[in-house]
Amino acid sequence: GLFNPGKIVHAPPLTKDLRYGNGYVSREIDTAFDFSDFGGFQRAAEQCSGVGACRKTLTGTMCPSYMATRNEMHTTRGRANALRLAISGQLDTTELAHEELLPVLDLCLECKACKRECPTGVDMARLKSEVLHQIHQQHGTTLADRLVADMERVSRWGSRLAPLVNWAGKLGLTRQLNEQLLGFDRRRPLPTFAGRSFLAQWQVPTEDTKPTVALFADTFNNFYEPAHLAAAATLLGQLGATVTVPPFVCCGRPQISKGFLDKAAAQAAATTRTLLPLAQAGLPILFVEPSCYSAVVDDHPRLLRGEAQSNAQQVAAAAQLVDTWAATAMQQQTLHAGPKRVLYHGHCHQKALVGTQAAVKLLSAIPDCEVVALDSGCCGMAGSFGYQHYEISQAIGEQRLFPALRDLPTATTVVAPGFSCRHQIEHFTGVRAETASSLLATLFEDNRRG
Repeated sequence: GLFNPGKIVHAPPLTKDLRYGNGYVSREIDTAFDFSDFGGFQRAAEQCSGVGACRKTLTGTMCPSYMATRNEMHTTRGRANALRLAISGQLDTTELAHEELLPVLDLCLECKACKRECPTGVDMARLKSEVLHQIHQQHGTTLADRLVADMERVSRWGSRLAPLVNWAGKLGLTRQLNEQLLGFDRRRPLPTFAGRSFLAQWQVPTEDTKPTVALFADTFNNFYEPAHLAAAATLLGQLGATVTVPPFVCCGRPQISKGFLDKAAAQAAATTRTLLPLAQAGLPILFVEPSCYSAVVDDHPRLLRGEAQSNAQQVAAAAQLVDTWAATAMQQQTLHAGPKRVLYHGHCHQKALVGTQAAVKLLSAIPDCEVVALDSGCCGMAGSFGYQHYEISQAIGEQRLFPALRDLPTATTVVAPGFSCRHQIEHFTGVRAETASSLLATLFEDNRRG
Protein backbone atom coordinates (compact mmCIF):
# COMPACT_ATOMS: atom_id res chain seq x y z
CA GLY A 1 0.00 0.00 0.00
CA LEU A 2 1.01 3.59 -0.58
CA PHE A 3 0.64 4.64 3.05
CA ASN A 4 1.74 1.34 4.62
CA PRO A 5 4.42 -0.12 2.33
CA GLY A 6 4.61 -3.90 2.52
CA LYS A 7 1.51 -4.21 4.71
CA ILE A 8 -1.40 -5.92 3.05
CA VAL A 9 -4.67 -6.35 4.96
CA HIS A 10 -7.55 -8.37 3.64
CA ALA A 11 -10.88 -6.61 4.10
CA PRO A 12 -13.64 -8.65 5.80
CA PRO A 13 -16.72 -9.55 3.76
CA LEU A 14 -19.20 -6.69 3.43
CA THR A 15 -21.89 -8.82 5.08
CA LYS A 16 -19.80 -9.75 8.14
CA ASP A 17 -21.00 -7.01 10.49
CA LEU A 18 -24.52 -6.26 9.31
CA ARG A 19 -26.55 -4.74 12.13
CA TYR A 20 -29.39 -7.24 11.81
CA GLY A 21 -27.26 -10.26 10.89
CA ASN A 22 -27.49 -12.66 7.96
CA GLY A 23 -30.25 -14.71 9.55
CA TYR A 24 -32.57 -11.79 10.28
CA VAL A 25 -36.10 -12.31 8.95
CA SER A 26 -39.19 -10.27 9.85
CA ARG A 27 -42.74 -11.05 8.89
CA GLU A 28 -45.59 -9.00 7.50
CA ILE A 29 -48.02 -7.71 10.12
CA ASP A 30 -51.72 -7.08 9.51
CA THR A 31 -52.38 -3.66 11.01
CA ALA A 32 -55.23 -1.27 11.73
CA PHE A 33 -53.08 1.72 10.81
CA ASP A 34 -51.91 2.11 7.24
CA PHE A 35 -48.10 1.87 7.24
CA SER A 36 -47.74 1.88 3.46
CA ASP A 37 -45.73 5.13 3.64
CA PHE A 38 -42.97 3.03 5.22
CA GLY A 39 -43.67 -0.18 3.29
CA GLY A 40 -45.45 -1.91 6.19
CA PHE A 41 -45.23 -2.07 9.97
CA GLN A 42 -42.00 -4.04 9.99
CA ARG A 43 -40.26 -1.46 7.77
CA ALA A 44 -41.59 1.34 9.98
CA ALA A 45 -39.97 -0.30 13.02
CA GLU A 46 -36.77 -0.99 11.08
CA GLN A 47 -36.58 2.67 10.02
CA CYS A 48 -34.41 3.36 13.08
CA SER A 49 -30.77 3.61 11.97
CA GLY A 50 -29.41 3.50 15.52
CA VAL A 51 -27.76 6.91 15.33
CA GLY A 52 -29.12 7.85 18.77
CA ALA A 53 -30.46 11.37 18.14
CA CYS A 54 -33.21 10.42 20.59
CA ARG A 55 -30.64 10.49 23.41
CA LYS A 56 -30.28 14.27 23.42
CA THR A 57 -31.16 15.98 26.68
CA LEU A 58 -30.77 19.75 26.39
CA THR A 59 -32.76 20.77 23.33
CA GLY A 60 -35.77 19.77 21.24
CA THR A 61 -38.57 17.47 22.37
CA MET A 62 -37.50 13.92 21.43
CA CYS A 63 -37.48 11.89 23.60
CA PRO A 64 -39.17 13.28 26.76
CA SER A 65 -39.17 10.06 28.79
CA TYR A 66 -35.48 9.46 28.08
CA MET A 67 -34.69 13.03 29.16
CA ALA A 68 -36.24 12.21 32.53
CA THR A 69 -34.97 8.65 33.07
CA ARG A 70 -31.72 8.54 30.99
CA ASN A 71 -32.56 4.88 30.31
CA GLU A 72 -31.88 3.54 26.80
CA MET A 73 -35.09 1.51 27.03
CA HIS A 74 -37.01 4.79 26.99
CA THR A 75 -35.46 6.16 23.80
CA THR A 76 -37.09 5.93 20.40
CA ARG A 77 -34.16 3.70 19.43
CA GLY A 78 -34.72 1.37 22.38
CA ARG A 79 -38.39 1.00 21.56
CA ALA A 80 -37.73 0.47 17.86
CA ASN A 81 -35.18 -2.24 18.68
CA ALA A 82 -37.70 -3.97 20.95
CA LEU A 83 -40.29 -3.95 18.18
CA ARG A 84 -37.75 -5.30 15.73
CA LEU A 85 -36.91 -8.14 18.12
CA ALA A 86 -40.61 -8.98 18.39
CA ILE A 87 -41.35 -9.07 14.66
CA SER A 88 -38.23 -11.13 13.95
CA GLY A 89 -39.09 -13.81 16.51
CA GLN A 90 -36.36 -12.92 19.00
CA LEU A 91 -38.89 -12.58 21.83
CA ASP A 92 -40.09 -16.18 21.42
CA THR A 93 -42.88 -14.97 19.16
CA THR A 94 -43.44 -13.06 15.95
CA GLU A 95 -46.68 -11.59 17.29
CA LEU A 96 -46.92 -7.91 18.16
CA ALA A 97 -49.30 -8.73 21.01
CA HIS A 98 -46.38 -9.58 23.27
CA GLU A 99 -46.72 -8.31 26.82
CA GLU A 100 -42.95 -7.94 27.14
CA LEU A 101 -43.34 -4.90 24.91
CA LEU A 102 -45.56 -3.06 27.39
CA PRO A 103 -42.80 -1.91 29.79
CA VAL A 104 -40.77 -0.66 26.84
CA LEU A 105 -43.66 1.32 25.36
CA ASP A 106 -45.30 2.36 28.63
CA LEU A 107 -43.43 5.66 29.04
CA CYS A 108 -43.83 6.71 25.41
CA LEU A 109 -45.96 9.87 25.60
CA GLU A 110 -46.96 9.60 21.91
CA CYS A 111 -45.73 13.17 21.51
CA LYS A 112 -44.84 12.63 17.82
CA ALA A 113 -41.52 14.44 18.33
CA CYS A 114 -39.61 11.53 16.78
CA LYS A 115 -41.70 11.92 13.63
CA ARG A 116 -40.02 15.32 13.13
CA GLU A 117 -36.72 15.13 15.03
CA CYS A 118 -35.54 11.58 14.30
CA PRO A 119 -33.20 11.66 11.26
CA THR A 120 -35.10 8.76 9.68
CA GLY A 121 -38.56 9.86 10.84
CA VAL A 122 -39.44 6.92 13.10
CA ASP A 123 -43.12 7.41 14.00
CA MET A 124 -43.18 5.79 17.44
CA ALA A 125 -46.57 7.28 18.37
CA ARG A 126 -48.22 5.39 15.52
CA LEU A 127 -46.19 2.25 16.22
CA LYS A 128 -47.13 2.25 19.90
CA SER A 129 -50.81 2.80 19.18
CA GLU A 130 -50.76 -0.15 16.78
CA VAL A 131 -49.03 -2.43 19.30
CA LEU A 132 -51.56 -1.50 22.00
CA HIS A 133 -54.33 -2.33 19.54
CA GLN A 134 -52.81 -5.75 18.85
CA ILE A 135 -52.41 -6.44 22.59
CA HIS A 136 -56.02 -5.40 23.26
CA GLN A 137 -57.20 -7.80 20.55
CA GLN A 138 -55.54 -10.78 22.22
CA HIS A 139 -55.36 -9.93 25.91
CA GLY A 140 -58.28 -7.58 26.52
CA THR A 141 -58.31 -4.09 28.00
CA THR A 142 -58.18 -2.46 31.42
CA LEU A 143 -60.94 -0.41 33.03
CA ALA A 144 -58.71 2.67 33.02
CA ASP A 145 -57.95 2.36 29.31
CA ARG A 146 -61.62 1.87 28.46
CA LEU A 147 -62.59 4.91 30.52
CA VAL A 148 -59.98 7.17 28.91
CA ALA A 149 -60.81 5.88 25.43
CA ASP A 150 -64.48 6.73 26.03
CA MET A 151 -63.64 10.31 27.02
CA GLU A 152 -66.33 11.74 24.75
CA ARG A 153 -69.12 10.04 26.70
CA VAL A 154 -67.45 10.76 30.04
CA SER A 155 -67.13 14.43 29.10
CA ARG A 156 -70.67 14.72 27.79
CA TRP A 157 -72.20 13.30 30.97
CA GLY A 158 -69.73 15.11 33.21
CA SER A 159 -70.80 18.41 31.71
CA ARG A 160 -74.49 17.59 32.16
CA LEU A 161 -73.88 16.74 35.82
CA ALA A 162 -71.14 19.32 36.34
CA PRO A 163 -71.98 20.60 39.85
CA LEU A 164 -72.22 17.09 41.30
CA VAL A 165 -69.27 15.61 39.39
CA ASN A 166 -66.98 18.57 40.09
CA TRP A 167 -67.82 18.44 43.80
CA ALA A 168 -67.22 14.69 43.96
CA GLY A 169 -63.95 15.00 42.03
CA LYS A 170 -62.45 17.16 44.76
CA LEU A 171 -63.15 14.67 47.54
CA GLY A 172 -60.22 12.78 48.99
CA LEU A 173 -62.24 9.55 48.83
CA THR A 174 -62.82 10.00 45.10
CA ARG A 175 -59.13 10.55 44.46
CA GLN A 176 -58.27 7.51 46.54
CA LEU A 177 -60.72 5.34 44.58
CA ASN A 178 -59.42 6.69 41.28
CA GLU A 179 -55.91 5.74 42.32
CA GLN A 180 -56.89 2.24 43.40
CA LEU A 181 -59.22 1.44 40.50
CA LEU A 182 -57.75 3.42 37.62
CA GLY A 183 -54.16 4.13 38.60
CA PHE A 184 -54.83 7.90 38.56
CA ASP A 185 -52.48 9.46 41.09
CA ARG A 186 -54.43 11.11 43.91
CA ARG A 187 -52.09 14.12 43.87
CA ARG A 188 -53.31 15.06 40.41
CA PRO A 189 -56.51 17.17 40.43
CA LEU A 190 -59.19 16.19 37.95
CA PRO A 191 -60.22 18.79 35.36
CA THR A 192 -63.52 20.50 36.10
CA PHE A 193 -66.45 20.24 33.73
CA ALA A 194 -68.22 23.28 32.34
CA GLY A 195 -71.92 23.42 33.18
CA ARG A 196 -72.71 24.50 29.61
CA SER A 197 -70.65 23.35 26.68
CA PHE A 198 -69.50 25.74 23.99
CA LEU A 199 -71.99 24.27 21.53
CA ALA A 200 -74.81 24.79 24.03
CA GLN A 201 -73.84 28.47 24.17
CA TRP A 202 -73.05 28.98 20.50
CA GLN A 203 -75.54 31.18 18.69
CA VAL A 204 -75.77 30.58 14.97
CA PRO A 205 -75.35 33.91 13.13
CA THR A 206 -78.72 35.27 12.06
CA GLU A 207 -77.38 37.16 9.04
CA ASP A 208 -77.80 35.38 5.74
CA THR A 209 -74.05 35.35 5.12
CA LYS A 210 -72.05 32.46 3.78
CA PRO A 211 -69.50 31.19 6.30
CA THR A 212 -65.85 31.66 5.44
CA VAL A 213 -64.28 29.44 8.11
CA ALA A 214 -65.38 26.46 10.21
CA LEU A 215 -64.41 26.16 13.88
CA PHE A 216 -64.08 22.59 15.19
CA ALA A 217 -65.50 22.20 18.71
CA ASP A 218 -63.20 19.57 20.21
CA THR A 219 -64.19 17.44 23.19
CA PHE A 220 -61.71 18.99 25.64
CA ASN A 221 -62.49 22.64 25.08
CA ASN A 222 -66.18 22.08 24.38
CA PHE A 223 -66.95 20.35 27.67
CA TYR A 224 -64.20 21.65 29.97
CA GLU A 225 -62.98 25.07 28.81
CA PRO A 226 -65.58 26.48 26.39
CA ALA A 227 -64.25 30.00 26.89
CA HIS A 228 -61.27 29.16 24.68
CA LEU A 229 -63.53 28.15 21.79
CA ALA A 230 -65.66 31.24 22.36
CA ALA A 231 -62.54 33.41 22.29
CA ALA A 232 -61.42 31.76 19.06
CA ALA A 233 -64.82 32.44 17.47
CA THR A 234 -64.64 36.04 18.66
CA LEU A 235 -61.13 36.54 17.31
CA LEU A 236 -62.03 35.03 13.95
CA GLY A 237 -65.00 37.38 13.71
CA GLN A 238 -62.80 40.35 14.60
CA LEU A 239 -60.49 39.32 11.77
CA GLY A 240 -63.35 39.48 9.29
CA ALA A 241 -64.35 35.82 9.14
CA THR A 242 -67.89 34.49 9.20
CA VAL A 243 -67.74 31.47 11.48
CA THR A 244 -69.73 28.27 11.26
CA VAL A 245 -69.44 25.52 13.85
CA PRO A 246 -70.11 21.98 12.57
CA PRO A 247 -72.16 19.52 14.66
CA PHE A 248 -70.23 17.99 17.53
CA VAL A 249 -68.15 14.94 16.75
CA CYS A 250 -65.15 13.66 18.68
CA CYS A 251 -62.00 13.11 16.62
CA GLY A 252 -61.14 9.98 18.62
CA ARG A 253 -57.80 11.21 19.96
CA PRO A 254 -58.15 9.32 23.29
CA GLN A 255 -58.99 6.09 21.43
CA ILE A 256 -55.96 6.52 19.17
CA SER A 257 -53.68 7.14 22.14
CA LYS A 258 -54.94 4.09 24.01
CA GLY A 259 -54.87 1.76 21.00
CA PHE A 260 -58.63 1.29 20.51
CA LEU A 261 -58.14 1.55 16.78
CA ASP A 262 -61.37 -0.08 15.62
CA LYS A 263 -63.33 2.54 17.55
CA ALA A 264 -60.88 5.24 16.49
CA ALA A 265 -61.45 4.33 12.84
CA ALA A 266 -65.21 4.63 13.37
CA GLN A 267 -64.68 8.08 14.91
CA ALA A 268 -62.37 9.04 12.05
CA ALA A 269 -65.08 8.05 9.57
CA ALA A 270 -67.73 10.01 11.50
CA THR A 271 -65.49 13.07 11.72
CA THR A 272 -64.72 12.86 8.02
CA ARG A 273 -68.41 12.64 7.11
CA THR A 274 -69.12 15.71 9.22
CA LEU A 275 -66.26 17.84 7.94
CA LEU A 276 -66.03 16.74 4.29
CA PRO A 277 -68.80 19.06 3.00
CA LEU A 278 -66.96 22.00 4.58
CA ALA A 279 -63.68 21.00 2.96
CA GLN A 280 -65.36 20.52 -0.41
CA ALA A 281 -66.90 23.98 -0.09
CA GLY A 282 -63.40 25.41 0.29
CA LEU A 283 -63.71 26.41 3.95
CA PRO A 284 -60.65 26.28 6.20
CA ILE A 285 -61.44 23.97 9.14
CA LEU A 286 -59.83 25.50 12.20
CA PHE A 287 -58.79 23.81 15.44
CA VAL A 288 -58.04 25.25 18.86
CA GLU A 289 -56.66 21.98 20.31
CA PRO A 290 -53.46 20.74 18.61
CA SER A 291 -53.95 17.08 19.56
CA CYS A 292 -57.33 17.04 17.79
CA TYR A 293 -55.82 18.80 14.79
CA SER A 294 -53.11 16.13 14.62
CA ALA A 295 -55.71 13.36 14.83
CA VAL A 296 -57.53 14.73 11.78
CA VAL A 297 -54.40 15.59 9.79
CA ASP A 298 -51.99 12.80 10.72
CA ASP A 299 -54.02 9.86 12.02
CA HIS A 300 -57.41 9.77 10.28
CA PRO A 301 -56.05 9.30 6.74
CA ARG A 302 -54.03 6.33 8.03
CA LEU A 303 -56.93 4.74 9.92
CA LEU A 304 -59.24 4.61 6.90
CA ARG A 305 -59.04 2.83 3.57
CA GLY A 306 -60.35 3.32 0.04
CA GLU A 307 -62.72 6.20 -0.63
CA ALA A 308 -62.95 7.01 3.09
CA GLN A 309 -59.19 7.48 3.18
CA SER A 310 -59.34 9.81 0.18
CA ASN A 311 -62.10 11.81 1.87
CA ALA A 312 -60.08 12.03 5.09
CA GLN A 313 -57.14 13.37 3.08
CA GLN A 314 -59.40 16.10 1.68
CA VAL A 315 -60.43 17.08 5.20
CA ALA A 316 -56.81 17.00 6.37
CA ALA A 317 -55.83 19.34 3.54
CA ALA A 318 -58.44 21.87 4.73
CA ALA A 319 -57.47 21.67 8.42
CA GLN A 320 -55.44 24.37 10.16
CA LEU A 321 -54.81 25.54 13.67
CA VAL A 322 -56.70 28.74 14.50
CA ASP A 323 -53.37 30.46 15.16
CA THR A 324 -52.07 29.59 11.69
CA TRP A 325 -55.08 31.07 9.92
CA ALA A 326 -55.23 34.10 12.19
CA ALA A 327 -51.52 34.92 11.75
CA THR A 328 -52.13 35.80 8.10
CA ALA A 329 -55.38 37.67 8.72
CA MET A 330 -53.84 39.66 11.59
CA GLN A 331 -51.29 41.44 9.38
CA GLN A 332 -53.48 44.48 8.70
CA GLN A 333 -54.81 44.85 12.25
CA THR A 334 -53.88 47.19 15.09
CA LEU A 335 -54.27 45.98 18.66
CA HIS A 336 -54.56 47.68 22.00
CA ALA A 337 -51.49 47.43 24.25
CA GLY A 338 -51.17 44.13 26.11
CA PRO A 339 -48.51 42.28 28.06
CA LYS A 340 -44.90 43.35 27.64
CA ARG A 341 -43.68 39.80 27.32
CA VAL A 342 -45.28 36.53 26.20
CA LEU A 343 -43.71 33.14 26.81
CA TYR A 344 -45.04 30.60 24.34
CA HIS A 345 -44.99 26.86 25.06
CA GLY A 346 -45.89 24.92 21.93
CA HIS A 347 -47.81 21.65 21.99
CA CYS A 348 -45.75 18.60 21.00
CA HIS A 349 -48.06 17.64 18.12
CA GLN A 350 -48.05 21.23 16.89
CA LYS A 351 -44.25 21.33 16.92
CA ALA A 352 -44.06 17.98 15.14
CA LEU A 353 -46.49 18.84 12.34
CA VAL A 354 -46.41 22.60 11.69
CA GLY A 355 -44.08 24.26 14.19
CA THR A 356 -44.70 27.34 16.32
CA GLN A 357 -43.69 30.06 13.86
CA ALA A 358 -47.25 31.05 12.92
CA ALA A 359 -48.33 31.34 16.55
CA VAL A 360 -45.31 33.49 17.39
CA LYS A 361 -46.05 35.68 14.37
CA LEU A 362 -49.67 36.05 15.52
CA LEU A 363 -48.71 37.05 19.05
CA SER A 364 -46.11 39.47 17.72
CA ALA A 365 -49.01 41.68 16.60
CA ILE A 366 -49.29 42.84 20.22
CA PRO A 367 -47.65 46.29 20.37
CA ASP A 368 -44.31 46.59 22.18
CA CYS A 369 -44.44 42.94 23.24
CA GLU A 370 -41.51 40.52 23.26
CA VAL A 371 -42.68 37.04 22.23
CA VAL A 372 -40.40 34.16 23.23
CA ALA A 373 -40.98 30.64 21.93
CA LEU A 374 -39.59 28.45 24.69
CA ASP A 375 -37.34 25.53 23.81
CA SER A 376 -39.18 23.75 26.59
CA GLY A 377 -39.61 20.25 25.20
CA CYS A 378 -42.66 18.30 26.36
CA CYS A 379 -44.67 19.44 29.38
CA GLY A 380 -44.98 15.82 30.54
CA MET A 381 -48.77 15.62 30.77
CA ALA A 382 -49.87 13.98 27.50
CA GLY A 383 -53.49 13.38 28.46
CA SER A 384 -53.86 10.48 30.89
CA PHE A 385 -50.08 9.90 31.04
CA GLY A 386 -49.69 12.53 33.74
CA TYR A 387 -52.34 10.84 35.86
CA GLN A 388 -50.80 7.39 35.61
CA HIS A 389 -47.10 8.39 35.74
CA TYR A 390 -47.07 11.33 38.13
CA GLU A 391 -43.36 11.41 39.05
CA ILE A 392 -42.13 10.88 35.50
CA SER A 393 -44.60 13.50 34.28
CA GLN A 394 -43.23 15.99 36.80
CA ALA A 395 -39.62 15.10 36.01
CA ILE A 396 -40.19 15.75 32.30
CA GLY A 397 -41.60 19.19 33.01
CA GLU A 398 -38.77 20.00 35.40
CA GLN A 399 -36.20 19.48 32.65
CA ARG A 400 -36.78 22.92 31.12
CA LEU A 401 -40.40 24.07 31.12
CA PHE A 402 -41.17 24.54 34.82
CA PRO A 403 -37.94 26.42 35.67
CA ALA A 404 -38.65 28.85 32.81
CA LEU A 405 -42.09 29.66 34.22
CA ARG A 406 -41.27 30.20 37.88
CA ASP A 407 -40.83 33.71 39.33
CA LEU A 408 -42.23 35.44 36.26
CA PRO A 409 -42.39 39.25 36.13
CA THR A 410 -45.92 40.62 36.50
CA ALA A 411 -46.06 41.90 32.90
CA THR A 412 -45.40 38.42 31.47
CA THR A 413 -48.17 36.21 30.05
CA VAL A 414 -47.80 32.49 29.33
CA VAL A 415 -49.55 31.11 26.24
CA ALA A 416 -50.00 27.38 25.67
CA PRO A 417 -52.43 26.01 23.06
CA GLY A 418 -52.66 22.51 24.55
CA PHE A 419 -55.41 21.60 27.04
CA SER A 420 -53.13 19.13 28.87
CA CYS A 421 -50.20 21.56 28.78
CA ARG A 422 -52.17 24.30 30.51
CA HIS A 423 -53.27 21.96 33.29
CA GLN A 424 -49.75 20.63 33.78
CA ILE A 425 -48.30 24.13 33.95
CA GLU A 426 -50.84 25.33 36.49
CA HIS A 427 -50.54 22.23 38.66
CA PHE A 428 -46.77 22.36 39.06
CA THR A 429 -46.02 26.09 38.76
CA GLY A 430 -49.25 27.85 39.72
CA VAL A 431 -49.19 29.80 36.43
CA ARG A 432 -52.44 30.03 34.48
CA ALA A 433 -51.63 29.84 30.78
CA GLU A 434 -53.92 31.23 28.09
CA THR A 435 -54.51 30.43 24.45
CA ALA A 436 -53.44 32.99 21.87
CA SER A 437 -57.10 33.55 20.95
CA SER A 438 -58.09 34.25 24.56
CA LEU A 439 -55.36 36.85 24.88
CA LEU A 440 -55.80 38.56 21.53
CA ALA A 441 -59.60 38.70 21.54
CA THR A 442 -59.54 40.90 24.65
CA LEU A 443 -57.08 43.29 23.05
CA PHE A 444 -59.38 43.69 20.06
CA GLU A 445 -62.33 44.39 22.33
CA ASP A 446 -60.41 47.00 24.32
CA ASN A 447 -59.22 48.60 21.08
CA ARG A 448 -62.78 48.89 19.74
CA ARG A 449 -64.09 50.39 22.97
CA GLY A 450 -61.28 52.93 22.90
